[in-house]
Amino acid sequence: MTEGGIVPHGKVSTINRVRARRMRKVLTEAELALWNELRAHRLMGLGFRRQMPIAGYIVDFACPAHRLIVEVDGSQHALSASLDYDANRTTRLEEDGWLVLRFWNDEILNDIDGVCRHILATLEEDRWAREGQS
Repeated sequence: MTEGGIVPHGKVSTINRVRARRMRKVLTEAELALWNELRAHRLMGLGFRRQMPIAGYIVDFACPAHRLIVEVDGSQHALSASLDYDANRTTRLEEDGWLVLRFWNDEILNDIDGVCRHILATLEEDRWAREGQS
C-alpha cells in the first residue's frame, strides 16, 4: 500500500511487525512527549508513524512522505557498541533514501520546541537541496 504515491518500506517480517506493535504500546517518557507533538499531523501537517518497521529495523518515528526518520536515544546509545550499531543502522537507512535525525531524551524533555524546530528546519533544508539537484 502507498501513502501519497510513495511506498514507505519494503516487506516486513512477521517478527518485526509483532515487535513494532508491542513497542507502540510502551513508549518512553521522551518518546511519548515527542509523539504528542507529531501525532495527528500536529507538526505543520506532517504525517508521522511511530515504531515503524523499515529495512529490517524498527524506527521510533517516520514521516514516509518526506522519507524522514526521527530516533529518540537514551543513555544506552552512548555506549561504544551502541554507537557502532546506530552508525551502521543510520548508514543502511540512508542507503534506502531516508534522512535520519537523532535526539537525546534530555533534548526532547527539556526543549521540545527546539526539537520540533530542528525537524522542520531539516525538512526545509532537505527540500531546498533536492530542488537544487533538479
